[in-house]
Amino acid sequence: MTLRKHVQNQDCDHAAFFYYSENEYVDSLVQFIREGFERLQPVLLAVPGDKLESLRDALGNAADSVTTADITELGRNPGRILAEELAFVDRYPGQHVRIVAEPAWVGRTDSEYLACMQHEALMSLAFVGTEMTGLCPYDASQLDENVLAKVRLTHSQIWMGGLLTDCPEYAVEAALDHCNQPLETHPAAVTHTVERPSGLAGARRCAERYGRLLGLSPGRMADLLLIATELATNSLAHAGGACRMAFWYDDGHVVCEARDMGHWEDPLAGRRRPAMSGSGGYGLFVVNAIADLLRTHTTSTGTTIQAYLRLDDSSEAVG
Repeated sequence: MTLRKHVQNQDCDHAAFFYYSENEYVDSLVQFIREGFERLQPVLLAVPGDKLESLRDALGNAADSVTTADITELGRNPGRILAEELAFVDRYPGQHVRIVAEPAWVGRTDSEYLACMQHEALMSLAFVGTEMTGLCPYDASQLDENVLAKVRLTHSQIWMGGLLTDCPEYAVEAALDHCNQPLETHPAAVTHTVERPSGLAGARRCAERYGRLLGLSPGRMADLLLIATELATNSLAHAGGACRMAFWYDDGHVVCEARDMGHWEDPLAGRRRPAMSGSGGYGLFVVNAIADLLRTHTTSTGTTIQAYLRLDDSSEAVG
């Protein structure tokens, strides 16, 4: 199967692959990867670890030429994936590259599927003008039809049953609008308002107290404090007003929320590696790198960001 741009003004060469069996999965992806080799195109393969082993076996010695990643670790927070993909492209300036990434797998939560949809939509924006052929596998035999319907919004082409066809449902802006859903603060949340940089210490103390209540390990506590600091700092720097922080427990996670009156104008904020010049932009990138899930909602009157952080294995669930 040859993936080529054949739709004029298409955002980027970004197709979804609906597969129905392991054999179809392995045979098709090996074909796609080998075609990349024939065209001297570097290949990034980011799929679940168990599937990586099957693909390596099928590729044989050629597997050593593929850059691989276990997507269940890299993409546990879907907001991390794009930075790795962009970094891969940057490693090969002037070359056409191929990227296989499987962000959605059976067992993801509804919020995670929504974050995957947002990632896929942003991928179509981030790679405009880039020599990149992207292929995103989806297990059509297991994933809910509602998930697959949303996949069609974020991919200009669908590869299914050996045929590559244009996707008439493709609508990136509609997908991003769908992902921009209002976020509610838990009624039992612990809150703290930061009005100026000197108030950051109070936000950290609030986060630390709540983290101790949940029994966070020292490592997870450090992660929570860093997330709280970066979210509050980002709000103060860009929203032009106070930031209300909130903390609560949700199904094995501590949630850190920042709510302000600013408007998030750059949909790719926090998805790209900060410039080496050190000119800023680190805050949201750091939060994405640490958090296990990041959810956002922005309007002309305010922005809410919720970062989910898993408790460590020794932590006890708190109702």
